[in-house]
Amino acid sequence: MQVQIVDGWLQGEMKVTQIISPFYNERPADCPITLLVIHNISLPPNKYGGPHVAELFTGKLDPDGDPYFQNIYQMQVSSHLFIRRDGEIIQFVPFNKRAWHAGKSLFNGRENCNDFSIGIEMEGSDNDAFTEIQYAQLAKITDILKSSYPIQNIVGHSDIAPDRKTDPGPYFEWQNYLNRLDKR
Repeated sequence: MQVQIVDGWLQGEMKVTQIISPFYNERPADCPITLLVIHNISLPPNKYGGPHVAELFTGKLDPDGDPYFQNIYQMQVSSHLFIRRDGEIIQFVPFNKRAWHAGKSLFNGRENCNDFSIGIEMEGSDNDAFTEIQYAQLAKITDILKSSYPIQNIVGHSDIAPDRKTDPGPYFEWQNYLNRLDKR
């Protein structure tokens, strides 16, 4: 499968929907992308499918769509990619820009992980297993990213914000994912 990154966007033979989020900005100068952060998200919580994650990441979430949305509809949050349970990939922010996915975070003594990371959201929750197609898509994307950026570490959101976050959660099969990566 011939896929490349052009101006921060996935291009080529892999089907990727692009929906541009307004919630990103420039990375600091001379700050290489060395970290990949895996998240999970479902809106409403523990419900899958539908447009709500894309609406949140684009500032269009209807606060009356679900009682839970009253608490989050004004958040300015985004991710570079979202991988749905059926394997569909949506890109919201170019990889060379800083998506607002990590929040207050710390990795290896460095704060503000958004500055030097790429965030990928898996459609899921802390209560359910992820799908095999999600792991397959995540591994393909990871290999592409590692061939384009000097990524040295792959972590969960819980690793960089342990007091605030639990994702990707206990059902994320790290070994299943890591075994799929290109070992070159």
